[in-house]
Amino acid sequence: MRIRSLRKARGWSLDNLAERAGISPSQLSRIETGHRRLSLDQLTAIAEALGKSLDELVESPDDSDVIRPERDERRGLTTWLLSKEDGPHGPTVGKMRITDQAGDVSPDDLGVHPGRDWFTVLSGTLVLYLGERVIRVETGQAASFSTMTPHALRSDRGPAEILIILDHNSEPRSAV
Repeated sequence: MRIRSLRKARGWSLDNLAERAGISPSQLSRIETGHRRLSLDQLTAIAEALGKSLDELVESPDDSDVIRPERDERRGLTTWLLSKEDGPHGPTVGKMRITDQAGDVSPDDLGVHPGRDWFTVLSGTLVLYLGERVIRVETGQAASFSTMTPHALRSDRGPAEILIILDHNSEPRSAV
């Protein structure tokens, strides 16, 4: 429960929040320390007083808001998932660092899946293998393509970083 940290972040005393939530300071103190179970009515009143949703009030106080990189050494890829959507529905937003160098790409290296991808190059140069085409995408440029077209991403002469949106539900359209 995050009641105490949210209250302190606002600079409020126990008395301030208790008054706003319509409960006694002693009840609030016992709730914050875990010595009293709270009712849904009290939880709702505290959430409203703090200007938070019930989900925000009860979420874990761990570091779940910290985005940690996921490294795939085999593919020369580091990914930071920026969206918290679970499953294949809706877009996924991420930042990627690609170190796997451009070169000979075999048909086995090209992936296909339903949806549409969009990316912009933040730094470096990216090589987009899109079917039979090879497209260089420089810093500041962007590309969008149907992921039903066989594709692969590689860096060109050094690492490349991109911001990417993967839309798994999009209908295929024309490529780049």
